[in-house]
Formats: sequence, structure tokens, C-alpha cells
Amino acid sequence: MPPVLPARGGRRRLYLLTALLSLVGLGDSIYLTVKHLTGQSVRCTISTGCDAVLASAYASVGGFPLAAFGALAYFAVFSLATLALFGYRGARMLLLIIVGLMTLMTLRLLYLQAFVLQAYCEFCLLSALITLSLAGLMLFSFLPQRHRDSEER
Repeated sequence: MPPVLPARGGRRRLYLLTALLSLVGLGDSIYLTVKHLTGQSVRCTISTGCDAVLASAYASVGGFPLAAFGALAYFAVFSLATLALFGYRGARMLLLIIVGLMTLMTLRLLYLQAFVLQAYCEFCLLSALITLSLAGLMLFSFLPQRHRDSEER
């Protein structure tokens, strides 16, 4: 078994940024989960569609808030990014898979907001922005090292 070496340089920053972004997503998802479970409405300040989106049939799966699945996913991303930061190689591929699945789900939910519900929830859009940013970071992490070195110069 090869030794576990901490990530260095650009990779270190990349996994650190991934971990920090996932914490923001975790906070957003936990907030929405608590509001859903307690039956409280969410106060949106930018858009007016939060109640329509969060009260829709798409906001839960089997009575379980969809935001709770998001919280679990963001926690997994945080954990795997932390492991990758400390050099665990297997965490990198799992991180890519989970973020890939999150991205697919995000695209589906954006489609539902735009074309089915025709309403937007700013907290959902924040989560989408975070997930798409995580996807970009994951794609960037798999660029060959020489491309990243030229980008950092």
C-alpha cells in the first residue's frame, strides 16, 4: 500500500475550497430541512417562488425532505474533500462520483423550477450554484498537472 501523502499546492487549495463550499451547502440544506420538518415557511428576499417550490410535490421523496438528501450529500463531499486534502487517494474518485450525481440532480431540479413549477427558490438556487461550482472544481482537479501549472502562473 503506497504511503498517504497530503495534497500539495493547487490540489490542496482545490480540496480546501471544495470542503468550504460544501459546508455552505450543508448549512443551506440543513436550514431548508428544518423549515420543512417544522412546517415553517421560508422567507425569500430576492425571489417570490420559495413557497411554491418548497411546497411542491418535488420537495420530498416518500415524505422525506429532498433538502435532507442534499445535506447528506454535502456532508459526504465535505468528508471526502477533507480525506483527499490529507492524501487519501480513494476519496478523490468517490468525490467525483458524488459531485457528479449531485450535478445531475441539480440540473433536474433547475429544470423543474424553470419549466414545470415556473417558480424559483433562492435557497435552491444557492444550492445549485454551490453544486455547479463543486462540479467545476472536480473537473479542474482531473486536469493533467502540467495544465494546472500553466494556469497558476
